[in-house]
Amino acid sequence: MTHFVAVENVEKVFPLADGDTYIALKGIDLEIKKGEFISLIGHSGCGKSTLLNMIAGLDLPTDGVVMLEDEEVLKPGPDRMVVFQNYSLLPWMSVRQNIELAVKNVLGHLPAAERSEIIEHHIDMVGLRHAADKPPDQLSGGMKQRVAIARAFAIKPKLLLLDEPFGALDALTRGNLQEKLMEICEENHVTTVMVTHDVDEAILLSDRVVMLTNGPESKIGQILDIEIPRPRKRMEVISHPNYYSYRSEIIYFLNQQKQIKKLRARKTAAVARHGLEKINLEIGFVPLVACAPLAIAQEKGFFAHHGLDEVHLVRESSWRGIQDGIAGGYLDAAQMPSGMPVWMTVGGMDGKSIPIVSALTLTRNGNAITLDKRFYDQGIHTLDDLKRMLLDTADKQHIFGVVHPASMHNLLLRYWLAAGGINPDSDISITTLPPAQMVANLQAGSIDGYCVGEPWNIRAAVEGIGYTIATDLEIWNGHPGKVLGVREDWANAYPNTHVALVKALLEACRYCTDEANHDEIREILSRGEYLSCELDFIQLGDPNNRTCDLRPSPKEYAHHQFYGQGVNRPSRTEHLWMMTQMARWGEIPFPRNWVEILERVSKVNVFSIAARELGLSDLTYSRGAIQLFDGVNFSADDPIEYLNNLKIKHDIYMAEVAIEKPLARSA
Repeated sequence: MTHFVAVENVEKVFPLADGDTYIALKGIDLEIKKGEFISLIGHSGCGKSTLLNMIAGLDLPTDGVVMLEDEEVLKPGPDRMVVFQNYSLLPWMSVRQNIELAVKNVLGHLPAAERSEIIEHHIDMVGLRHAADKPPDQLSGGMKQRVAIARAFAIKPKLLLLDEPFGALDALTRGNLQEKLMEICEENHVTTVMVTHDVDEAILLSDRVVMLTNGPESKIGQILDIEIPRPRKRMEVISHPNYYSYRSEIIYFLNQQKQIKKLRARKTAAVARHGLEKINLEIGFVPLVACAPLAIAQEKGFFAHHGLDEVHLVRESSWRGIQDGIAGGYLDAAQMPSGMPVWMTVGGMDGKSIPIVSALTLTRNGNAITLDKRFYDQGIHTLDDLKRMLLDTADKQHIFGVVHPASMHNLLLRYWLAAGGINPDSDISITTLPPAQMVANLQAGSIDGYCVGEPWNIRAAVEGIGYTIATDLEIWNGHPGKVLGVREDWANAYPNTHVALVKALLEACRYCTDEANHDEIREILSRGEYLSCELDFIQLGDPNNRTCDLRPSPKEYAHHQFYGQGVNRPSRTEHLWMMTQMARWGEIPFPRNWVEILERVSKVNVFSIAARELGLSDLTYSRGAIQLFDGVNFSADDPIEYLNNLKIKHDIYMAEVAIEKPLARSA
């Protein structure tokens, strides 16, 4: 026997009244070890309870098999006990009699005295000695559920199955019962599978959390290992260093499933009009000041002006949502961190190559490095000061936040640290967080600093939580911040639509750079559908033309570039620099066929067509080598030699990266 419970390629189909069928679950594979506590989580209708019922034998799979200790589960049995949300107690029987009924039916072969001892032991185990002779209508909801738990454990099942057992209880009662359940399960080494909607409950109780995708045809979307030592106490779990990352991971999955459901409901076949192959687009963005071109293209009618009559802007909470939306085909296009097209093309997304192209740089600059205010009070005002502090506190772990492995935030922060002699992989720890969670994590003390786009640096400074120690103007002035990204197969299928999209956004970029429009743009961005924040946190330009001031008090200034000479045209040299930095830190292998990849990612021809049709042929691009703050210039001449000469770096791997050949251009 390899596993205690094995769910093998299970499918469940329900007949509908009209003669049609509904596929609830499809291709479910799950293996459960003896003594494990597994939680099933997902939105309503995803098939959690259906899966639990098939493990219990209360229902059978349409296809596939459920095995318990190498025996196929074909019917209910006393080796599997189910605890339902509604308690399922017989109302005319007392607490003792409800437990006795189960014990007598399953353990009737035991002497009466031994059965009585089992019953009384389990009454005491759930703390109901004072209510042993009371009927259910004289018990609170929490007490009824304790009876159900005692009844389940009294018959000594091999497998305990819980269907939202605490869902109807108040928070205090639920917390007490969760603690009691953990205690009982650990003492008795019972294998448990629980259905829940509660993220915190899943983390507290589980060894693994199994996340199910939306129905129909629900699948296991992700399995998260909860590596928190047992025995567990609620407050110790909350203070565990991995708690918030576990919580964020589950919430991200659930939010993404909600987003996918909305997009599926809206998704229709491509609507062709105005000579465009598709005028109904779903375009993803993350709520940052850098999303201004998309918001303006929508609000000022630039999309519609270029024939894109049905554009929906999809607000994602994180760059991972953008990545997954593009990969899954739920988004037609998206605002992306500038490194994401190369990262996804080369296989940074779990080793799977998804060719992405970029024909427009939406913004340059706009990022900064913010530290906790306490470091300012300790005199940490420069990179050298930070290095000295890290050396002096080598026994402490310092954590910095970035928004995505392929974001310029990650690459600039790492470059800045390494240039100062700080190894970002050993001297500090870098964690990935959604942009909107940066300030809250800084204030909570779970991170010491971050590199992110606006408005999160300005907000930390205005609220006195953090201060900007360096902006991107000081590290690499003019770096690409956000770009337009689409799948390569999408660009090939809808070439005219692609050009129209670039034209609309390029006009919006030009609108954003005009200072006369800044007050209007700030008001638009502050709305709930975009940044949903106060106007004071949204700055598009500063008359003082400075980066950041540390004296007399730390203050952050805005520094976005939306439009102008050399701003919007994609650059293969810049994509190559990002490729080298991702390889430098082990995010991707450096591809031997890097020239081919850059030619496919950087769609200069699409940009040139769009600019020419807008009459913007004067938007030339004359940048030479990339100049960074440490005096190192980067050119495209020999990236491998460049990587070899770096002093601080991860082990660098090289590989021929196989990516799908581009599809033929559609008519």
